[in-house]
Amino acid sequence: MLSGSAQTSAGGEARLSLAHVLLFLVSLFRSLSLSLQELCNIASPLKNLGTRNLVSLRPLPSLAGFLPSLSRTASRLDRARSWLRALARPPCLDARTSPRSSDHSRRENPRFAPPPRPAMANVSVAAEWLLLYNRYYRKPELYPMRWRHIDLGRNKVACAPFGGPIAVIRDDSKIVQLYAESALRKLRVFNSAGVLIAETVWKHPGGRLIGMSWADDQTLICLVQDGTAFRYNIHAELLEPSISMGKECFEQNVADCVFWGNGLVCITEANQLFCVSDLKNPQPYKLSDPGLEDSPLCVAVIEPQYVMSGNVEVLMGVPEGGLLVVEEDSVQRVEQVGGEVLGPLQKMAVSGDGKWLAAFTHDGQLLVMPTDFSEIKFSCNCESALPPEQMAWCGMDSIVLYWDDMLLMVGPIGEPVRYLYDEPVVLIPECDGVRILSNTSMEFLQRVPDSTVSIFKIGSTSAAALLYDALDHFDRRSAKADENLRLIRSSLPEAVGACIDAAGHEFDVPRQRTLLRAASYGQAFCSHFQRDRIQEMCKTLRVLNAVRNPDVGIPLSIKQYKLLTSSVLVSRLINAHQHLLALRISEYLGMNQEVVIMHWACSKITASLAIPDAALLEMLLDKLQLCKGISYAAVAAHADKNGRRKLAAMLIEHEPRSSKQVPLLLSIGEEDTALMKATESGDTDLVYLVLFHIWQKRPALEFFGMIQAKPLARDLFTTYSRCYQHEFLKDFFLSTGQLQEVAFLLWKESWELGKNPMASKGSPLHGPRIKLIEKAHGLFAETKEHNFESKAAEEHAKLLRIQHELEVTTKQPIFVDSSISDTIRTCIVLGNHRAAMKVRTEFKVSEKRWYWLKVFALATIRDWDALEKFSKEKRPPIGYRPFVEACVDADEKGEALKYIPKLADPRERAEAYARIGMAKEAADAASQAKDGELLGRLKLTFSQNAAASSIFDTLRDRLGVS
Repeated sequence: MLSGSAQTSAGGEARLSLAHVLLFLVSLFRSLSLSLQELCNIASPLKNLGTRNLVSLRPLPSLAGFLPSLSRTASRLDRARSWLRALARPPCLDARTSPRSSDHSRRENPRFAPPPRPAMANVSVAAEWLLLYNRYYRKPELYPMRWRHIDLGRNKVACAPFGGPIAVIRDDSKIVQLYAESALRKLRVFNSAGVLIAETVWKHPGGRLIGMSWADDQTLICLVQDGTAFRYNIHAELLEPSISMGKECFEQNVADCVFWGNGLVCITEANQLFCVSDLKNPQPYKLSDPGLEDSPLCVAVIEPQYVMSGNVEVLMGVPEGGLLVVEEDSVQRVEQVGGEVLGPLQKMAVSGDGKWLAAFTHDGQLLVMPTDFSEIKFSCNCESALPPEQMAWCGMDSIVLYWDDMLLMVGPIGEPVRYLYDEPVVLIPECDGVRILSNTSMEFLQRVPDSTVSIFKIGSTSAAALLYDALDHFDRRSAKADENLRLIRSSLPEAVGACIDAAGHEFDVPRQRTLLRAASYGQAFCSHFQRDRIQEMCKTLRVLNAVRNPDVGIPLSIKQYKLLTSSVLVSRLINAHQHLLALRISEYLGMNQEVVIMHWACSKITASLAIPDAALLEMLLDKLQLCKGISYAAVAAHADKNGRRKLAAMLIEHEPRSSKQVPLLLSIGEEDTALMKATESGDTDLVYLVLFHIWQKRPALEFFGMIQAKPLARDLFTTYSRCYQHEFLKDFFLSTGQLQEVAFLLWKESWELGKNPMASKGSPLHGPRIKLIEKAHGLFAETKEHNFESKAAEEHAKLLRIQHELEVTTKQPIFVDSSISDTIRTCIVLGNHRAAMKVRTEFKVSEKRWYWLKVFALATIRDWDALEKFSKEKRPPIGYRPFVEACVDADEKGEALKYIPKLADPRERAEAYARIGMAKEAADAASQAKDGELLGRLKLTFSQNAAASSIFDTLRDRLGVS
């Protein structure tokens, strides 16, 4: 296709040919009004350049308007002539043998020798571009592949996005000839430059390998025919457990599968769909039955994050035409889009944002429609009824289709662009283009950024192009640099920004440097520009250039890098064991280096089984100490997991945080050290953790011996055991000779037993209580320091026994756990004076206490006759005041009058009369006492009675007291 399309060589490279040069000359002729004779004289030395690639001839843009003024025309012409002469000069001649080396002015003034011309740079850069309608595309080679004897046509290939690794395994569905290689299939993992990372022998059962793909975390998922998905890391190490798609899938066998970032959909031979939406937490489930008899022609997936329901949508092209949209609980048939009937779809591809679907029909049409199937946005006749082997989106601007020997790029408008290949390729979609992997190279097909177009497009007069040109003049010490700057003075910030942006999108390091120099040069004359933009871009490019190194092999573009983020990039470098580079990037970007160093340490331990523990510890500490606050416990845990317990114990000694140190010490069996560290930290939770662990692991006596020397651990253990483990605590106290503590525990147990609701009315539980108290008495008796406790326990047991007998005889549960005084009082109230006397005698109750108890007990039952009789038995040792109080409390003033006159103290007698409201008798008694303070209190008592108050005033005046 010659009109509006371009073809390149089989390698897909755009080279400067005679056709390009002639087209450039024609453009110069048009724009500079050169004479035909002069043009022929300039072009005559180019006749030996050859006519290769004339089939790729396409008109270049006109250079009309290339020069802003006539004063610049001569300068451009001189440079064009010089460049053409230099291009025509035989390559075997250098400056010393060239006829022009005899130019005396140039020999004597070498600083005027012509430096590299930007015209040639601009043409060489733009010559690599192809035009798709009004948008330029380029396809630079990222790497020549370093692998050997790898034929993509004989293998299954899985390429990770964002410049990730490449997995290759011999395709068992094809009959291939084996050369000098083993019959055993090997799974090989390469970086994007073809450098071998790891390989392993494939020896899994389960039938043919249906498909494989890289998950978002760079885990390789390999699905076999029986529905088992095996997982590998980037080092070709099998990860457990594998994923099973279920029994039904196992019975039906898998026929095809589709992967996306973190999910998988498989189609069985019975045309049933099974899905895993999250490979990190695999929960296989069955989608709705599509009801197909024949296998689908093609399958595509819309990821859950782009679906309103949050569930995956599976698009299936069916032989009868149209497509099916299958979800977990529904199946929708789409037969028409925008009023047009869909024929059978042979190939489908969903855009990266999930909004667009590209579909190749049975009649060679490429349709692009939104995923809501509301309209057909555009269609293109690809002039081939055969479906493409691969189809992918090139960013969001075009679609790339691949047949056996041709790559076709289709845009919404304009003629498609073709690339010819004589070897198989694999398309790897990216967010801003598509990587093209072949047997010999890795290329990146992308739309040329607008900033790059504005600078390098032939004939560009943009501010960025003039700034780039000004740098060239400045390097040649030409005054025209200032002229260029004056022309773009008003738009200089935009020009600087365009140069910075263009540098970020470049893969060629010298070109990056030149563009950044141009930006820096323009920034010096620009006062309103963010100064840190160049620094930030330099940082970004340093990182990108480092990871693009073929030994690393991560060819990220700047857009991919920003979408991936630096932290994820560092994580991927760590997983690839590029620890030094990851550390330098982390340090350069001001990121946390702990993750890098820790992963390196763990990897070092795994790979250094032959190195002695002491030597390996020194190597580890040398690096671990670079990062403050790093978790030595995590590294020690990895060492213990790898069977190096001694190394783990040595590492954990350097862990400053007890909360991480102690649990690991327990896991490696260092209980003594763990207990010591926990008690030193003062963290009671850690101490309890160690105590419970040792409690379960060690014999009781050994456990007691460990905690006896640790006061904090001992106290915490006793506090806990007092609440929950009495028996174990008693064993501890007995083993340490603390008999009194055992006695206290027994006594406490007796009280707890008394709280039982059944311990009443002569319950047999009183017997065990008494026995416990008697045991406590015996233990107290064995110690000389606890005589009081021993006597109290003895009397408690005796009282409890008497109270138990009283409850049995009276059939009233009111005696147990009451005091001696309450027991006596209760017996008197019940009329059981003999029992009360027995308790008095048994516990040697004093006479005064006896009188007090009996007086108030008789007043309680209002037995006034018995009370009077009791007062006359003999002179009460407590006097008659308790009798008066008992009667007054019972509101028996008449009974109280029997005992008030017997009070010997006139003050008590006066107060007693006042309490029963007898003012005159109180005044008489108070007069005998001659106490002014007493008279004042009595007056206040009778303050409501004016006559009584006057009596006390008269009495005070007569006695002369104040």
